[in-house]
Amino acid sequence: MINTDFLLTSLIVILVPGTGVLYTVTAGLQRGRLASVYASLGCTAGIVPHLAATILGLAAVMHASALAFQTLKFAGVLYLLYLAYATWRDKTAFAVAEDAAPMSAATIVVKAFLLNILNPKLTIFFLAFLPQFVEPGSASPLLQLLGLSAVFMAMTFAVFLGYGFLACTFRQLVIESRRVQQWLRYGLAAAFAGLGLRLAVSDR
Repeated sequence: MINTDFLLTSLIVILVPGTGVLYTVTAGLQRGRLASVYASLGCTAGIVPHLAATILGLAAVMHASALAFQTLKFAGVLYLLYLAYATWRDKTAFAVAEDAAPMSAATIVVKAFLLNILNPKLTIFFLAFLPQFVEPGSASPLLQLLGLSAVFMAMTFAVFLGYGFLACTFRQLVIESRRVQQWLRYGLAAAFAGLGLRLAVSDR
């Protein structure tokens, strides 16, 4: 059931910075407001498979199968480490130049989508989170789960968009300072690597 407890809990969960927020902020800083919209869309879309797994009961299988969980987890680790390496090496990441390699909307969306779909903890989270707000003895629990999922995704998109737009307000400062560009590049690379390593050593 969609109530104040669900909305507040969801807001807190979404506001906590993670890989999706980090990528959206990076897109906003590097490429502007429209890029942060695409990143927010991709991150939100990346939630769909996890919600579907929860609703269909596949999350229970993943929770019981250590192999399935570990396989998806380390795929996510490798992708995060790849992002860290790419960010570290790309010296033009935050520079605005006419010869800078363009990135299509589809590329931004797909990268954001992969970030969330390769995070197995999202499936386990939804398995534990969503059922708490389904009314006991409800005649249509599936409809309630779908409604809760839709609200959570809408909130995710709105919050991530807010993060991206906030990053855009500082974009001019970044563009005008090579030192800021350098430290942002190192900082974001370290953040991606840190998130990957934390996922690698984490339990369920």
